[in-house]
Amino acid sequence: MGEAGHRRPGKGKRCSEPLGRGHHAADPGGFSLLLRQNSRLRVHGIWQWSLPAWAGRLPDGRSYNTCPSAGACRHICYALVGRFRMPAVLAAHQRNLQLTLDDLDGWAHQMRDELTAQRFHGAAVRIHDSGDFYSSAYLCAWLSIIRATPSTRFYCYTKEILLFREHVEPDPPPNLSWIYSLGGIHDHRLTPNDRVADVFPNEEYIATTPEWTSQSRCDLDAVSGRPRIGVPANNIPHLRARQGQRRLGEMQREEDAARRRRRARRLTSGGCTRSAEQSSRPTAALDSPGALDNGASTDATTPAPKRS
Repeated sequence: MGEAGHRRPGKGKRCSEPLGRGHHAADPGGFSLLLRQNSRLRVHGIWQWSLPAWAGRLPDGRSYNTCPSAGACRHICYALVGRFRMPAVLAAHQRNLQLTLDDLDGWAHQMRDELTAQRFHGAAVRIHDSGDFYSSAYLCAWLSIIRATPSTRFYCYTKEILLFREHVEPDPPPNLSWIYSLGGIHDHRLTPNDRVADVFPNEEYIATTPEWTSQSRCDLDAVSGRPRIGVPANNIPHLRARQGQRRLGEMQREEDAARRRRRARRLTSGGCTRSAEQSSRPTAALDSPGALDNGASTDATTPAPKRS
């Protein structure tokens, strides 16, 4: 992530080091950092913070990848189309990202200040309607904010399983809830004890799948109640056509299987005698006993992938 001459996010303080107060991050126009952009969330009084989804380039030329563990999800991501790509919306999300990249301590201080307002007491904040925790330093900044504002409830969907295993799960803030969403390159690291969400083709499919519950009534249902959450696909025709009747977790397993086949062919062509089975990662369907799904490793600060 980032180009030569630009600071790479993630090379910052670890969670054990408290963030300094810093100086206030720039806030062009003086508007709120927490934007209620989604009418469905507004009905339930949920506030949200968003970054631009996946990969792109900032106005100053820096490349970014805010979803370093994205896998098959990138093929059907609602945040890469529609209103999320409107110039004003994309500019606002990129501005949010720039605030965190250019002055993480200052941004965290400003966010903590804003959350002291009465309207956030007893309220819920969804971290990332689009984007994800793109580095350890950024995640740790959020943990600092969350611990400093105990009267506000925070929740998130995330594919950053490795970061959460290291920084969140050992000592989670009591006012933070999270759910791991399938469709990422680390799905294979999930266990039956993890709360997980999968994107289904439609509501009917969720209703007929045992042990899965829809979050359509209220987004907060994803982080409370039953641990298997179904999310119906957004009504975006070309994305629904691309998904077909598959769940997102199934799409990821297909990607991983194709990756293993390519790896096996490379090993075979290189004269290696290891079998495809020996070179593959263990996978299992979410509805079967044992471990969950699939994946491959990546670095959270890699440059943005080139778009075709």
